[in-house]
Amino acid sequence: QFILRNVKTIMLYNIFLSVHIISFTAWMAGMFYLPRLFVYHSQKDVGTDSSETFKIMERKLLKIIMNPAMISTWVFGFLLIGHIGFEIMLELWLQIKLLLVLFMSGCHGFFAKIVRNFENDQRDRSEKFYRYINELPTILLIIIIIMAIFKPN
Repeated sequence: QFILRNVKTIMLYNIFLSVHIISFTAWMAGMFYLPRLFVYHSQKDVGTDSSETFKIMERKLLKIIMNPAMISTWVFGFLLIGHIGFEIMLELWLQIKLLLVLFMSGCHGFFAKIVRNFENDQRDRSEKFYRYINELPTILLIIIIIMAIFKPN
C-alpha cells in the first residue's frame, strides 16, 4: 500500500513536470520566433500581401501556440508547487524564478500588444527595436533555467 502510494505520487509529479516542461518549451519557441516575425514584418509596406501574411502568422502563433502554452506553463508549475508542498515557496530560488516568469509573462503581453499594433497597421517601432527585444526572452530563459537547476539560496 505504502509503495503503491509512493509510485502514484512519483508518477503524478513526473506527469506535472513533463507537461510543465513541454508547455514551457512551446511557449519559449513562440517567444523566440514572434519578435523575429516582427523584424521581417516591419520591413514590409503596409497593405502588401506579405504584410497581411505576417499578420496572420503573428496572430496564429500568439493565439494557437503561445497563449495556451503560457497558461499551461503556469497551471502545471503551480500544480508542481502544490504537489511538492507550498512551503517550497519560501525558498529564494523559487521566488526569483517566479518573478522572472512574471517578467516573461509581461514580455508576452507586450508582444501581444505589438501583434495588435501590426494588425491595425500601427508601426511606431524600428526594425532595430524588434531585433533588440528578440534577446529579452533568451536572457530571462537562461536565468530561469539556472534557478530551476541549481536552486541557489
